[in-house]
Amino acid sequence: MGGEASPRSLQDWRHVHNTIIPAHVLSLDDVRERAGRNRLEVAYLDDVLVGCSTVRPPADAPTPDAPATATVIARVLAAHRGRGFGGEMYERGLKHARALGAQVIETVVLSSNPDGLRFALKHGFAETERYLLPGDTVPWIDLRLSV
Repeated sequence: MGGEASPRSLQDWRHVHNTIIPAHVLSLDDVRERAGRNRLEVAYLDDVLVGCSTVRPPADAPTPDAPATATVIARVLAAHRGRGFGGEMYERGLKHARALGAQVIETVVLSSNPDGLRFALKHGFAETERYLLPGDTVPWIDLRLSV
């Protein structure tokens, strides 16, 4: 959805996010704000919503102690998992992050999403941290792509 997103794509991205991350429900305004700073995409099989992805670009200019780090997230609705959609979205996001100059790739998974954690580990990520955000009861897991 980079750039001007359609109302449908924003709503569909929100639907996938809120379905997979029920502990952190986003409003349409939240999604619009995210679309202004991140690359948000939705994936369809024909006209059926399959999933969404996010690429958070590197925030700062890299330094030797802090390489340019981007976050790539691929989310697939449960009915469509195990068919390669997540891998395709992840590869698109990874390519985009690297085109933005990312030297390090991270992702984040809600611990209540074992499919997402398995996907990340299968694609070369290693867990770096587990934490609770204020008010949350389910931990988040940060992972970093192993080279």
